[in-house]
Amino acid sequence: MAQAQTSTKTTDFNRALGDAKRQASGVADAITDAAQDVYGQARDSAADVADTASSDAHKTAGSFEKAIRNTIETQPYTAAAIALGLGWLLGRMHRPL
Repeated sequence: MAQAQTSTKTTDFNRALGDAKRQASGVADAITDAAQDVYGQARDSAADVADTASSDAHKTAGSFEKAIRNTIETQPYTAAAIALGLGWLLGRMHRPL
């Protein structure tokens, strides 16, 4: 009779161990799926941010170009004086005083 109880306990233990392994495997699979979903969402969000930043940079460059063009067209002497001053400063940067 003691042999039957030991065998039953071993079988119950093995069954419980098998159930625990299946549950752990299921949890690991769920965590893996969740991590892949989060990674995909993060990748998509990063791509959206990069697209928005690129678009904004093009808009800013375009508006800067328009502002420069407008200044040159409406105030050519002032624009020439500013360009001359900037050129002089840039040239002096590489020479000792």
